[in-house]
Amino acid sequence: MGLFTVSEARQELARLRPVLEEIVALRADAAELAAAVGGFGQPTPLGGLPELKAAQARLDELMSAVQATGAELKGFAPLLVDFPSELDGVPVLLCWLEGDDDLAWYHRADLGFAGRRRLPPSAE
Repeated sequence: MGLFTVSEARQELARLRPVLEEIVALRADAAELAAAVGGFGQPTPLGGLPELKAAQARLDELMSAVQATGAELKGFAPLLVDFPSELDGVPVLLCWLEGDDDLAWYHRADLGFAGRRRLPPSAE
């Protein structure tokens, strides 16, 4: 897959929002089911092992759908989605973190999340 412009990445993020929201909801269900099935948590009305396996399978499908767009799913809890891009000739990853309202951050591809910065107004 190619590089995203800031505008393209924002459009793709908007399309992915329902998928990302479903991942967040299923992630919580799977955690609750795993704790109950593993004997570490309280019994849950969500079900048991069959429901856990179904949730895990659906999570795999959703994560594959994100990756198929060319975006990179880098974190699961919290969700972290990177869109390969370039700013001023430098390879960067446009970075969306669960809870962000918009795609407003980036980091150099060689620095990772620790190098995360706000997108400059010129990148809009």
